[in-house]
Formats: sequence, structure tokens, C-alpha cells
Amino acid sequence: MPNTHTPRPHGQWFKSSYSGAPSDQCVETCPQPAMVYVRDSKCNSESRAQVLGFSTAAWSTFTAHAGNRH
Repeated sequence: MPNTHTPRPHGQWFKSSYSGAPSDQCVETCPQPAMVYVRDSKCNSESRAQVLGFSTAAWSTFTAHAGNRH
């Protein structure tokens, strides 16, 4: 389950490689040593963005399973 009450991460945000051209409608992640933070790029203002935090283990499991979907 995501942690929605996480502190704001400090670091670089990365857009999904599946977002395509210069689109603002995608998912961004901010990986940290113990957590991966996720937000919607349409709301990337620090005052508006809802940031979800997932443990690195949970994020790895999610991406492994999401990559197997066809």
C-alpha cells in the first residue's frame, strides 16, 4: 500500500519512458535509497502534487509485473 503522508522527496524527477513526445500526461518518479516517490506530471507543482511513496521492494515488484502485461 502506498504511503500518502510522506515528506517531499529531494531529488530529480523522471518521466516514464512510455510517455512519448513532450507530453505532460504521464507518471514521474523520484527514486531514493529506500523509497520510490511517484506523482502525476500534470500536477507537478509542489503545492498541488499528491506524492505517493513506495518501498523500493514494492516498486520493483510492481514494475516487474507491469512489464509482463501484454
